[in-house]
Amino acid sequence: MASLVLMHTSLLFLSTLFICVHLSDQFQPFQYNALKQIQQFLNYPSVLTIFDSTWDFCNVEPSPFLTIVCYEDNVTQLHITGNNGVFPPSLPQNFSIDALFSSISSLSNLKVLSLVSLGLWGPLPATIGKLSSMEILNLSSNYIDGFIPLELSYLNNLQTLVLDHNKFTGQIPRWVSSFNDLAVLSLKNNSLFGSLPSSISSSDNLRVLAMADNHLFGEIPGLQNLTNLQILDLKNNYFGPNFPVLHHKVVTVDIRNNSFKSSVPNELNSYFQLEKLDISINGLIGPFPPSLFSLPSINYIDISGNKLTGKLFQNMSCNAHLVFINLSSNLLTGELPACLQEKVEEGAVSYDGNCLSGEEGNQKPSSFCHNEALAVEVSPQKLRHKERKAMAVLVSSLVGGIVGLAVIVGLSLWVFQRRNRRAAMKGPSTRLITEKLSTVNTVKLLSDARYISETMKMGANLPTYRAFALEELKEATNNFSHPSIVGEPSLIQIYRGKLGDGTAIVIRSIKMRKKHSPTMFTQHIEMISRLRHNHLVSCIGHCFECCPDDSTVGIVYFVFESLPNGTLRSSICGGGETLNWAQRIIAGIGVAKGIQFLHTGIMPGVFSNHLKITDVLLDPNFHVKICTYNLPLLAHQNAGFMGGAAVSSNGLKSNIGGREKEVEKDDIYDFGVILMEILVGRPIMSQNDVMVVKDIIQVSNKMDDTARRSIVDPTIIKECSTESLKTVMDICLRCLSDDPTARPSIEDVLWTLQFAAQLQDPWRHDSHHIHRLSDSNPNNLQEQISRG
Repeated sequence: MASLVLMHTSLLFLSTLFICVHLSDQFQPFQYNALKQIQQFLNYPSVLTIFDSTWDFCNVEPSPFLTIVCYEDNVTQLHITGNNGVFPPSLPQNFSIDALFSSISSLSNLKVLSLVSLGLWGPLPATIGKLSSMEILNLSSNYIDGFIPLELSYLNNLQTLVLDHNKFTGQIPRWVSSFNDLAVLSLKNNSLFGSLPSSISSSDNLRVLAMADNHLFGEIPGLQNLTNLQILDLKNNYFGPNFPVLHHKVVTVDIRNNSFKSSVPNELNSYFQLEKLDISINGLIGPFPPSLFSLPSINYIDISGNKLTGKLFQNMSCNAHLVFINLSSNLLTGELPACLQEKVEEGAVSYDGNCLSGEEGNQKPSSFCHNEALAVEVSPQKLRHKERKAMAVLVSSLVGGIVGLAVIVGLSLWVFQRRNRRAAMKGPSTRLITEKLSTVNTVKLLSDARYISETMKMGANLPTYRAFALEELKEATNNFSHPSIVGEPSLIQIYRGKLGDGTAIVIRSIKMRKKHSPTMFTQHIEMISRLRHNHLVSCIGHCFECCPDDSTVGIVYFVFESLPNGTLRSSICGGGETLNWAQRIIAGIGVAKGIQFLHTGIMPGVFSNHLKITDVLLDPNFHVKICTYNLPLLAHQNAGFMGGAAVSSNGLKSNIGGREKEVEKDDIYDFGVILMEILVGRPIMSQNDVMVVKDIIQVSNKMDDTARRSIVDPTIIKECSTESLKTVMDICLRCLSDDPTARPSIEDVLWTLQFAAQLQDPWRHDSHHIHRLSDSNPNNLQEQISRG
């Protein structure tokens, strides 16, 4: 009986063991295959060869390069780290970050994912949103680009997000504050721009906020309610002008090299846990609170490169644990405290560029600091007087504007009524397009809600896109008479004309075989109608007609706005009114905004546009507009013309909607050539010219300001500031990189040019420069940034 019980027990144990092993074997190969695929996508790095010799990946010995943690046979942590370029080997040309994350997403129980210094490139895939258990995500030190994907917001359990040292662009999404448990948000050293979302002030659990080395600007939202915030790292951005408001428990404050112009708040004296304070290279003014030297936890202070005032005394007290103090380049007077003098020999204290007495080194007389301090302070009474004066000017301007507007409206109504009476006497002279023979249901086309794109708001100053009657076009061109012909390529005729309301237009007639389907026509015309932007020459309508000589051929007339002021080249290289330096930067910004709209403003985007400076036209207000974009229906000709949209020579092999890097970066290279011509002020006629001038710019840009100015257009040498010129040269060279992947994104280009304009503004104020363009007015710069 005992032996029977023992046999039963043994069989039960073996059965249980078989079931457990069977279930484990069912699940383990699935995860093992995912890890093997990751090994393959990373080009078989040596550290992952362990997968070739064992299935027991849950018990792999951790190393600095590979750590796998399992819980109940499920992979919960995966850490793979490169080693300063030694590991991994170069990723293959056909590397797919989408395929990599598709395999990673199959590890559905992952809580920690760390892929550091692996050379990953491409946009972060949407499949990242499938890792719903994720708590810590670290993808730092790679080459991941594009926008931060919305799918990241699906990771509701996320506590740490580290995307440092990548190439992310776009703005910081508002949803970053939606993570209830987010403690670490680190996006350092990317190409992010825009302001810090105000919603960040509600991230109650945030301990680390690191946004250093980006292109961020604007005011810092109030962070005083973030009671857990310990580290604030915003250095090397353009935040400002007011000092950030923080909770007194903060440990590290690093806002070095920004645009803070206010005073240092007295509340800093109550930051008893503060260990590091770096507020250097800003424009901070007002008194520096010397009590910061004696804060109980402080060990690092850098206030250099500001305009801080105050008098120091020898008997001031200091924290004994201070290891670094930099007071250089301020307006401090008095004497260096004795508690700091003993650290001077250790190299821990810098104080040059002040007005301290009895000190060796580069000190200025006390009168200098006194006068400079007076210069940066504004009397409140004077400030109120200026505000009242400005208000008076504003009120008078508004009154004058209202009166003028009333006069204009009255005259317009009078003219409108007279024209209506004439039209009634004369009788109808046009017919609706629906009366004409057409291969497209035009009524449906114009009434389809999908046809009207939101992006048309970008060109709100243009007439509404509509269908024209043939009689209107005949009347505008004097029955398509020979004098109105602008150009006559093989299959396209181009006419200048003027509509009945006085609008100057350019008409392009294209002969098309009727073998093309109505659907094809509808799709292409819908695409053309969507290209409405302040910096694109826009189509304002179309007309269909049968060819009188051949019934198998239809004629499509496209009506474009007409631009009278020639090309950008003529306003830079002679032949027109020459643009000054500030206006050239604004022109570059306009071209960049036009390219950005072509790439991202419509779906699908328009790429491979083969842009040239002669394809950039000027409207009556000297605003730039691109007249070349790559659309198949317009691809029968490749000659530009003054006032309509030309196309590239790619013909029907257009890359519309293609998001390949090479295609997108081709337009960046072409833009670099345009910037080159803006800089040197002479035509760039061949690829050999591009290479020669590029080499000259590279050499001179590494030298001093005199060398840089020696190669630019002589007409602007005295107009451009040193910083602005160098910034434009830098982005020009980056655009012309031989390696397409090294060229910047159009968002990066746009931001850099806007920054160059901001660098130029103070210099222009100092030199009392007068500008013709309203766009070059610094007061309008923020409006331009927000437009388009």
